[in-house]
Amino acid sequence: MMLSILAVLGGLIALAVGGELLVRGAVGISRMLGISPLITGLVVVGAATSMPELVASVQAAMLGSPGIAWGNIVGSNIANSLLILGAAALIAPIAMRGIGKRDALIGLLAALVLWLVTYGQWASPVLGMALLASLVAYILWRLRQLPDTGEDDDDHDDGDPIWWLALLQFGGGLAALVGGGDLLVGGAIELAQMAGVSQTAIGLTVVAVGTSLPELAATAAAALRGRSELAIGNVVGSNLFNLLLIGGVTMTIAPQAVPIELVDIEWPVLVASALLILGLCRYARRLGRGLGLVLLAGFAANTAVVFVL
Repeated sequence: MMLSILAVLGGLIALAVGGELLVRGAVGISRMLGISPLITGLVVVGAATSMPELVASVQAAMLGSPGIAWGNIVGSNIANSLLILGAAALIAPIAMRGIGKRDALIGLLAALVLWLVTYGQWASPVLGMALLASLVAYILWRLRQLPDTGEDDDDHDDGDPIWWLALLQFGGGLAALVGGGDLLVGGAIELAQMAGVSQTAIGLTVVAVGTSLPELAATAAAALRGRSELAIGNVVGSNLFNLLLIGGVTMTIAPQAVPIELVDIEWPVLVASALLILGLCRYARRLGRGLGLVLLAGFAANTAVVFVL
């Protein structure tokens, strides 16, 4: 028990430090390469902070625990949209300015497709590879739009970045995030198992929140530094990587049907949260503390439903 608690605490500290380092390094790298902060958040930080989810879901799928694997994917997206954005808004309100609306639309479409896949109980390596191919196509499409600075402009100027320092910060932050995520998830799973919680519930809550803490650390750090594009891009990008990369890899190497118990409540909640993100990106001028509290309340209500039902 004590070792599990220490693992959770150590993981939280590593995630907090890693999130700040990752954001600093990512901002430096994006400026050196002339990449907009939104694209950096969507692709670079979004992929990096999704690595704990990838490790956890793939390990669970290979061990024959699809409830944990897919519960982690679905729960992580819900946590990204409600817990992380809500908490980040409480820390520092986020200026929206119409950023990320095209990417949020792709995220909504991906969520709808996988909801249909779950309803049909379809599973095959071909389907997994199709999800991965969709992610590659999305990244290439987004990278081709780099000259389009309309929604991605960044008004901040912190001086010329030092390339080796930016790379060191990014690498160190990523290592801290992955290591901290492993510590946190391992300790949290042990604590949850002692309480006799089902695998799907563990995946939706304990594992999902634990592996989403890198996104929370990175998004909160970006919000505190006034990097709205990076904050929103990280959340939207992480959601896409969770569905297409982690879902694709999981389905390819362990082609098991997504647990049907997710289809009635959790997939609708995920789709609703993706629709909410799209609405915020298209119409909201800022994500303030009041709306942040609403998002957190929604996450708390969904968590209660998971354990009650």
